[in-house]
Amino acid sequence: MSPLLEFPRNALQRVIGVFTDIDDTLTTDGAITPDALTALGALKAAGLHVIPITGRPVGWSTPFARTWPVDAIVAENGSTALILNKNEHFPASYGHSSLLKRYQQDAATRAAQFTRMQQVAARVLREVPGARLAQDSPGRETDIAIDHSEFTHLPPDAIAQVVSILRAEGMTATVSSIHINGWFGAHNKWEGARWIVRELFGRDLQAEITRWVYVGDSTNDQVMFEHFPHSVGVANIRRFAHALTHLPRYITPDERGAGFAQVGDCILAAISG
Repeated sequence: MSPLLEFPRNALQRVIGVFTDIDDTLTTDGAITPDALTALGALKAAGLHVIPITGRPVGWSTPFARTWPVDAIVAENGSTALILNKNEHFPASYGHSSLLKRYQQDAATRAAQFTRMQQVAARVLREVPGARLAQDSPGRETDIAIDHSEFTHLPPDAIAQVVSILRAEGMTATVSSIHINGWFGAHNKWEGARWIVRELFGRDLQAEITRWVYVGDSTNDQVMFEHFPHSVGVANIRRFAHALTHLPRYITPDERGAGFAQVGDCILAAISG
């Protein structure tokens, strides 16, 4: 991982959009920091696309999709998106806008998988000592989440056991900075990013990938680190570096929201000349 200051200026000047993780990337101690929120707004004001993509549930993401200066939020590791309804004619206040909800899977598939996921979750809670559902679980529609570092603590061997059970049940499983997520289906953050660019702009993300930046902090971001040539880890990525096959290209000086703000400043300084 190279220092953020080594990000080539000519590449920064061509950036048209930023994807970012939320937890421990935009947030510090569970809340978005003022400097990170200011950076989101400044990037949008400069004409860039800004899209958070998270393992958090769609229900949890709804108020932020309304109030943050973003194009959309992609939730539940790529399965669902919340998009501002641009057909409304409210004043320029995100807080008054309604949202359009989009899914990658049809309703019948989601319903069948939801029932199965609850059965798998029950197995995890039975078999893994100390395992607890994430407190945001009531807002989840297409995945399950086990808390390992947000409101409870699971040791590494218990985290590994949860991942093993999810995968044995045929689920995709990833570990974020706070949760272990499991779901049925081929979607992930990368496929979710490709999907939302098609949905919003009718374009192919892969064809313009060198003009986008991804910012993240943990193991569930490595699929994005793999695909984005301009990937950045906020400094707290170091705690997961040993578990990553694909590291971000650059790393910020500071952690969490302050690190994201540094990415925003770096991009804006380059495009403003």
